[in-house]
Amino acid sequence: MQEFTKFPTKTGRRSLSRSISQSSTDSYSSAASYTDSSDDEVSPREKQQTNSKGSTNFCVKNIKQAEFGRREIEIAEQDMSALISLRKRAQGEKPLAGAKIVGCTHITAQTAVLIETLCALGAQCRWSACNIYSTQNEVAAALAEAGVAVFAWKGESEDDFWWCIDRCVNMDGWQANMILDDGGDLTHWVYKKYPNVFKKIRGIVEESVTGVHRLYQLSKAGKLCVPAMNVNDSVTKQKFDNLYCCRESILDGLKRTTDVMFGGKQVVVCGYGEVGKGCCAALKALGAIVYITEIDPICALQACMDGFRVVKLNEVIRQVDVVITCTGNKNVVTREHLDRMKNSCIVCNMGHSNTEIDVTSLRTPELTWERVRSQVDHVIWPDGKRVVLLAEGRLLNLSCSTVPTFVLSITATTQALALIELYNAPEGRYKQDVYLLPKKMDEYVASLHLPSFDAHLTELTDDQAKYLGLNKNGPFKPNYYRY
Repeated sequence: MQEFTKFPTKTGRRSLSRSISQSSTDSYSSAASYTDSSDDEVSPREKQQTNSKGSTNFCVKNIKQAEFGRREIEIAEQDMSALISLRKRAQGEKPLAGAKIVGCTHITAQTAVLIETLCALGAQCRWSACNIYSTQNEVAAALAEAGVAVFAWKGESEDDFWWCIDRCVNMDGWQANMILDDGGDLTHWVYKKYPNVFKKIRGIVEESVTGVHRLYQLSKAGKLCVPAMNVNDSVTKQKFDNLYCCRESILDGLKRTTDVMFGGKQVVVCGYGEVGKGCCAALKALGAIVYITEIDPICALQACMDGFRVVKLNEVIRQVDVVITCTGNKNVVTREHLDRMKNSCIVCNMGHSNTEIDVTSLRTPELTWERVRSQVDHVIWPDGKRVVLLAEGRLLNLSCSTVPTFVLSITATTQALALIELYNAPEGRYKQDVYLLPKKMDEYVASLHLPSFDAHLTELTDDQAKYLGLNKNGPFKPNYYRY
């Protein structure tokens, strides 16, 4: 008891338990911060910080964490050899010389390797976070120390989030000519607040389902005024980041936050796209009983053939132990569903947007919120029933755990090539529309990663290439091919 009373608390037992659980979870999470707890009370917006070169053109949690962040970046580089290879190959040519890229993505060690690659290829970068919980504070500090204008920290408020994006775009004497977005929030902000910026923008690169959906909406309405590259639906992004990445990271996020055992648990996964497929494969392998909800008959039939039962959410909501959303839609899990859930049901989201679970409906006087761990809330009903809500309905794997570095290397290389392609494209090649990454580039991204597995490609003979009607060097599949 004497040891426990040494901990300074402001609100008694609850803050003590929170501080203990926070340290116990964050200490082994990539989203962990090296921030001194005494620093938590002051908003980064209220602090004046300077890096070693005298620059104040950034806003991070604590610039003193830069050394730790540099180590994280160096570790990430070890498993991102393809991106480093691209950096070395193109560094002399500087294909992004003159590019001024404003980015809004998750700010992690892996993204830092991408940002520093873009800088090595000649670009100037300003960066903010696309998720209020996914920023690694020490990595943001390392980027700021290296001279990147980064505005992000873990645990931003909604107001902070938009302030950071605004600081990236609204800078005297600097105007972006390229956008790299994850979720469409940056693009939305520029359209809303600074439409004149688009006069200089050469292109937008977007990597999420949500953001791509927004771009197609703009295009359909005739409001898309620059070319955009849909990286999300490139094969290398969709299959590897969405499918294989989520197959591993869904378990990581759930285990770290809840310590749940999956054998025999009943789980409903909303959506059987690439993300849903990855999540289901992992859960099934651990012995969970998995149900699927789907709107698309083709995806639903795939789920049936893979051994899953396709249901409506209302049919199983009372009995399931875990609910996972993977749709990119809104109001997939409503207040009515939440009211009917069993005690201790775990609810989380693997889609990019935070709209899939109607979290707003839970912020009412009759419900009690109890923070039990970092990114873990118990929402308690008047009768004592509690639902375990993870990351307040935001992206689980990047908010609560890590994403495999190797997979992010594939996505980052795809993004870098898309930026190079749009920036250097001759005038007229790309109209004011949404484009997929050229198949040849998709194949190039894959080929850069094969040496990691000591994989050796078979080469077509001239006769074989003629028989198939292919160029020996690719592309090897038509655009309509489904991998």
